[in-house]
Amino acid sequence: MATNAAVRADEPAKNRYENAPKNPDFTIDQDWNSYSPDEHGRWDRLFARSQKVLQGRACNDFLEAVKALRLSESGVPDMRRLSDRLEKITGWRVVPVAGLVPDDVFFDHLANKRFPTGAFIRSEKEMEYLEQPDIFHDIFGHVPLLANPVYSDFIQAYGQGGQRALKLGRLANLARLYWYTVEFGLIREAGSVRIFGAGIMSSTAESLFALDDHSPHRVAFDLERVMRTSYIIDDFQKIYFVIDSFEQLLKDCYEDFGPLYERLADASTIEPHELVAGDEVLHRGTLEYFRRKQPKAANNG
Repeated sequence: MATNAAVRADEPAKNRYENAPKNPDFTIDQDWNSYSPDEHGRWDRLFARSQKVLQGRACNDFLEAVKALRLSESGVPDMRRLSDRLEKITGWRVVPVAGLVPDDVFFDHLANKRFPTGAFIRSEKEMEYLEQPDIFHDIFGHVPLLANPVYSDFIQAYGQGGQRALKLGRLANLARLYWYTVEFGLIREAGSVRIFGAGIMSSTAESLFALDDHSPHRVAFDLERVMRTSYIIDDFQKIYFVIDSFEQLLKDCYEDFGPLYERLADASTIEPHELVAGDEVLHRGTLEYFRRKQPKAANNG
């Protein structure tokens, strides 16, 4: 497998694992020894910056697990060694993949306590924000909370639910649950709101935006409401949902989604900027950030 040694740091990210030989379950060899000093250094800088921003913002379970899993060790983590530590705590393992995997493969991994993790690391230009998940997003953002028994049970239940959603044609609704919790979820903790979603954790810019900016809505979590809400994938979120606890999330996922899917079949989609009747609004966003980004109307006069 080629290394990144000849790739300029300011070039767009190139997934050097894209053509790596894949096993039937889409896993690959991480080939940890192939990471360049620049790549290891990038991980270290991302980790250090995130730790500064997340103190007092990330939920305590996340911060404690980062220490327990020894993610502060220098350089890109070796997934086999990390898995050995994680497996002793909750039975989960981290498996390397080249990139996004088919839905059925993804759900099968989760249902069997395997978390698929992209092996490439972002470029210098994407240090603040990137659209394609990389190893920092997947390991730093997702893996620590897999050391929490309740949260890890929720992720396994989500994988099992995903297999059913595929058969029923309701994957779009279930994807919204993942997006607004696993990726961009907030949680009430010790009288304040903290971060637990991996998409926020792995972006220093969004870590600040999600909690401190006045632009986005922050609304109490409601399963059906979340499953009706569309999302955007190329910017910060217009709305963040706040759970009471991981126990609540697990309880909701253990319920039979069949009746809910039937209701959702006839339900309208809620746009990310909308607040609707029944919302417990914790913060009504100004949406100012998003208005500033809209193109100005053409001057016709």
